[in-house]
Amino acid sequence: MFDVNWKGLALPFAYCFVLAGAFMTFSRIYRQRKASRDANLAPWFGPHLQRNIYLSLLHMSPEDGAEKTPRVPDSVLRAALLRRAVEDIHRLIQVRTAKQACSSLLQRGSVGDDLWQRFQRAEKEMEEELRDVVTEANALVPNWGQFIFQSANEIAANTKLRERLAEIQAQADTEKEWWDKRKSQIQNEFMKELEGSEKSSTTAPSEDDTVLVATPGKSKKGGK
Repeated sequence: MFDVNWKGLALPFAYCFVLAGAFMTFSRIYRQRKASRDANLAPWFGPHLQRNIYLSLLHMSPEDGAEKTPRVPDSVLRAALLRRAVEDIHRLIQVRTAKQACSSLLQRGSVGDDLWQRFQRAEKEMEEELRDVVTEANALVPNWGQFIFQSANEIAANTKLRERLAEIQAQADTEKEWWDKRKSQIQNEFMKELEGSEKSSTTAPSEDDTVLVATPGKSKKGGK
């Protein structure tokens, strides 16, 4: 049997205990600071107005024994939820478009970790938002959650198409106005050139005048 020198092992044990305590304290402080910093990060998207409108309409149900606030019709709630889903489609497209760019910039070191954390938080919020919309749709109409985003995608595509057509129409009107001005300018320049050529033709001597001037000399020689 070996005699254990506990006094000699006390110092290493104390060192390990102090080191473990310092590591745990540092880890706890780091997590608290990280959570506080994440909470203070600016959100990726602005306020979700369509979601706020839907929740406001949803909670406008009359209280028990009170008839001051009438119940919101289900058709209005369905329309509000559909508009909320359309806004989610727009935000989802932005997230998918920005994900590859943010990842590439992060690998190159062009952006900091704060931007990537904001983006990851936006992704999680979008996942929760999509699940919430599906749940609300199924609560309003059975099995509507399977088709609400398909309808929302069609509405978003039609809205984008109308906006593009409006931009093209605005550009066409601008170009037509520019071409009308250019055509008027060309006509004015052409009329000025035409008037200048007419003035020069009236002031220049004609061929008959030169012939009449040269004829008397020739007739005198012929007379001799």
